[in-house]
Amino acid sequence: MTNKITGIAASNGVAIAKAYKLVDPDLSFETRTIDDTQGEKDRISAAFLSSKADLEKIRTKAEESMGADEAEVFTAHIMVTEDPELLSNINDKIDSDKTNAEAALVAVTDMFIGMFESMADDNPYMAERAADIRDVTKRVLSHLLGKELPNPALINEEVVIVAKDMTPSDTAQLDRRYVKGFITNVGGRTAHAAIMARTLEIPAIVGSEVATDEITDGDTVVLDGLDGLALVNPTADEMTAYQAKGNQYAAKKAAWAKLKNEKSVSADGKEFVIGANIGTPKDLDGVTDNGAEGVGLYRTEFLYMDSTELPTEEDQFESYKKVLKNMDGKPVTVRTMDIGGDKHLPYLPLPEEENPFLGYRAIRISLDRDDIFRTQLRALLRASVYGQLWIMFPMVATLPEFRAARDIFNEEKAKLIAEGTQVSDDIKLGIMIEIPAAAVLADKFAQEVDFFSIGTNDLIGYSMAADRGNDRISYLYQPYNPSILRLVKNVIDSAHKYGKFAAMCGEMAGDPVALPILVGMGLDEFSMSATSILQARSLMKQLDTKDMAKLAEKAVDAETNDEVVALVKANVTAD
Repeated sequence: MTNKITGIAASNGVAIAKAYKLVDPDLSFETRTIDDTQGEKDRISAAFLSSKADLEKIRTKAEESMGADEAEVFTAHIMVTEDPELLSNINDKIDSDKTNAEAALVAVTDMFIGMFESMADDNPYMAERAADIRDVTKRVLSHLLGKELPNPALINEEVVIVAKDMTPSDTAQLDRRYVKGFITNVGGRTAHAAIMARTLEIPAIVGSEVATDEITDGDTVVLDGLDGLALVNPTADEMTAYQAKGNQYAAKKAAWAKLKNEKSVSADGKEFVIGANIGTPKDLDGVTDNGAEGVGLYRTEFLYMDSTELPTEEDQFESYKKVLKNMDGKPVTVRTMDIGGDKHLPYLPLPEEENPFLGYRAIRISLDRDDIFRTQLRALLRASVYGQLWIMFPMVATLPEFRAARDIFNEEKAKLIAEGTQVSDDIKLGIMIEIPAAAVLADKFAQEVDFFSIGTNDLIGYSMAADRGNDRISYLYQPYNPSILRLVKNVIDSAHKYGKFAAMCGEMAGDPVALPILVGMGLDEFSMSATSILQARSLMKQLDTKDMAKLAEKAVDAETNDEVVALVKANVTAD
């Protein structure tokens, strides 16, 4: 009988191949008290050097298989092995506790991993930092113990990899000729491995919890990355059905690829904008490869989080300039520093708060620390001459907050012009709608801003009073709840009443259930992960705006999230 395993669909596609279990060696060790502390410090130094050499080889292979940008994660790993503070902390631990290198390594890195993971609920960057340190720690530990880590690069037949987790190092060594996909016990869609699987365009399922327990080497596995389902030792009929499903998906991808240079237009000819969300200039290749019509969200906080000190005006200017120039006149919406809540900077201490998500963060910090804010605005103003710049302020709750931010912007603009610096005279200023108070008062904001961008991730959480990272109440994270749809509709209608532009940059914008409703509401711009753009454009081409307007009316008049889902499925059939 076929064994079925469910998990999170992390990378689309269908694969059928033998299982290859990627299991780490036993890296357990005993904590020992030692007398020769220098000898242990020498061991840890040698293990770091060996790990660095490994990672340099892996980075080279990653560059060959996935390109330089995707291989950058291993530059981050190499930097971990070169971090003098990390090594110093481990050496201090050896000296102070008179303990062996293995114990000191794990104690110190566990501390850093725990720190980053505590901030990772709604911040993929922090989760990635934790994953980086965990990956490097495992490699260093293997050298200390003299045990060899598995090498996926040696696989020479078609397989589906089965693992507890796939580290970036593992994923980078995958050869697409042989590795047809993977399934893991743990992980989420924002983990490095999932992102790399999408880059490699191989199907992946993560978070199955039981894959390594229920699949053995050599089992035939059907991996359905579209629906997050794996079949172990399927019947002949199931194999045939999934081969057909895989062929259908491949045909869809080929059809979507033809839309790269086409406009985002509905079946009845109404034009929309589909943009991309980015975190750094390195994300631009995905933006252009997938035919984005702009950058709908540039998360500038990564400039701050990737630095050991506040980024200078010049550093920021160069980053903004690069994005604007590369977008070749297409609009780029830059979100000003969104720090606080789950995003902390070691060099910018923030007060301890009982509920930081409702506390001192984003625009509240910018207005309080206007020295930081002014530096960012000056850099943006200087870069504005290289493209079409839109600036939005995050976490705005009141009109006075927007007005204060706008006043600071205008002051810095006037100063630069007085200094003889060229500045664009067509910069749009807007706000991110993520606080319900702003969504309700959208008609007043619309008379003063140039545009809205709806950040649905936080808007849903704040509206439902539900932390989506809390498994016990995750059922309350309901993007299609009619209360959320009514807020979204009010924002769009208010914008249009005053001739302003309404965009969305939350996950909901690329959601195939939400997209038809948003088309019916007349949302102007849909900004999403670059890999979702072509599929969204294909769906949009099949929708008649008049029919979708009727669908949207029914959706906002519904009673439950599930009722809205059923309504869309009954009225929209995507090819």
